[in-house]
Amino acid sequence: MTHIEAKFQSNIARRRTSTKPVKPPPTPRVPHVAKLMALAIRLEHLLATRQVNDQAEIARTAGITRARVTQILNLTNLAPDIQQALLDLEPSTDPAPQFRERDLREIAIQPNWIKQRKAWESLVASQT
Repeated sequence: MTHIEAKFQSNIARRRTSTKPVKPPPTPRVPHVAKLMALAIRLEHLLATRQVNDQAEIARTAGITRARVTQILNLTNLAPDIQQALLDLEPSTDPAPQFRERDLREIAIQPNWIKQRKAWESLVASQT
């Protein structure tokens, strides 16, 4: 009886159990309305300290319309506690915003802070 011994190498790679790369979890983002509130406060400060001449200068510098600057600045008409609540919003991975800027603009045009607070409470309650 003949005995044959042979050695060979194979270039066949082992199969991986997963062919799709693992996606990292989404990075939490600061809500857009919180950023806008901070921007409104900053722009108001720039105007008050005469670092910029007027809203038109802000618009030209930022490349946006004067109407948009007005919309952003109107957020400073919100009651201070509402402004603080917006600034305190936690970063989120949710793609849908918790609050829409349009809803906040509707509250901000109300000059009475008591009515603003009622509208804010209603808006917050509708989100839960």
